[in-house]
Amino acid sequence: MKRCLLLGNGGREAVLAEQIAKGLALYAILPYENPSIIKQVENSKGKYLIGNPFDKELVKKFVREEKIEVCVVSQDNLLQEGLIDLARELGLKTFGPTSKGAKVEWSKTYALEIVEKLAPNMIIKNETITNFETLEKVIGQYEEDSFVVKPEGLTGGKGVKVGGVHFHGKQEGFEYAKSCLETDGSVIIQDKVEGKEFTVMALTDGKNIVVTPTTFDYPYRFDQDKGPGTGGMGCLSFENGLLPFLKQEDIDICSKLIQDTIQYVNADNLEFTGVIYGGFFKCKQGIKFIEFNARFGDPEAINVLNSLETPFSEVMEHIWKQTLSTENCKFKKNYTFTVYIVSPDYAIQKGERMEFTLNTKAILENEAKIYFASTKQLSNGNYESVGTSRLFAIHTNGNTLEEAKKKAYQAIKNNIDSRLDYRKDIGEMYEH
Repeated sequence: MKRCLLLGNGGREAVLAEQIAKGLALYAILPYENPSIIKQVENSKGKYLIGNPFDKELVKKFVREEKIEVCVVSQDNLLQEGLIDLARELGLKTFGPTSKGAKVEWSKTYALEIVEKLAPNMIIKNETITNFETLEKVIGQYEEDSFVVKPEGLTGGKGVKVGGVHFHGKQEGFEYAKSCLETDGSVIIQDKVEGKEFTVMALTDGKNIVVTPTTFDYPYRFDQDKGPGTGGMGCLSFENGLLPFLKQEDIDICSKLIQDTIQYVNADNLEFTGVIYGGFFKCKQGIKFIEFNARFGDPEAINVLNSLETPFSEVMEHIWKQTLSTENCKFKKNYTFTVYIVSPDYAIQKGERMEFTLNTKAILENEAKIYFASTKQLSNGNYESVGTSRLFAIHTNGNTLEEAKKKAYQAIKNNIDSRLDYRKDIGEMYEH
């Protein structure tokens, strides 16, 4: 059995760990004891190390000592820092782009330049700004807060701010844009458009792509899409792989852009394999591009990987051989549903670490799964938050959306610490 190293420690990595452990021995370097990942390491007779996954010397030592053959990375900053590059240098088979390939995510300007060349009709009017005078001039041209501010670098899904939603009034938008400019040296100001937001995610071997079921994400902290943007409070997918407001031709337009982008990025060298996903708006004027991510989304990965019918280890084999196709990478036709559980302070203020209780047995008896993220286990039923991110996800599936939704909220009811928080309206479809 091949030995596979997984780097990263969120809910996305928890579901990846589950998938990898079905066909490979799982190894991991973790900054803390994520219960979901540790369980899968033990189930697969692998090994984990508590340490810094960014420490390349530590990674190198672990790979050599444990004779690891495969490396999976799907965390934005680990990709930017070149952990896949390191794994390749060590002779490992890899799932995930090099740092150069991941530039489609860590440089929004680079991504926009690519789309401008490949599909200019999908571009929303924008300007990349590198000085305060130009920033003042550009924002001055907008009516009130009818613009969007996009930081140039990685923000973990929390940096893009929309006028009238995340900031109110021209001055507040200017102040945020100014802070991004000071941090990154550049900032993107984009027109605010009306439409329905969606993502299209695809697995790729660097040549071929297979589009996954389309997911609908809940990126705002509170019910009815109120409050600050977050890493995602929940996610769902439909049996037909589409969303109610989408047609297959919409997905085809996005798929073509993704395919062309992979071809563009890999023109000279194979820089990109693994997962790429694009954020899009469906507007009256057609499909518009928002951004690329160079890895699985979180929570989208939980939904998509629970729909995967083909063993993940087989999918990776086809990626390494560059033989990936819809024939050897199949998805189930079901409804999937994920709700993230968070601390009451999440995305609002920097909260203290907190201990909390969880009845995992009762949750599992409700036909739900638990994927731990920023959490470690203290004892049976007792847990502690790590950092200030999301704590764990509850996932279900069903033959209807209502069935999956009912299972999820039933599993949560009376089984989690009453101080914890979550959105009660996952399943409602909002424009965002």
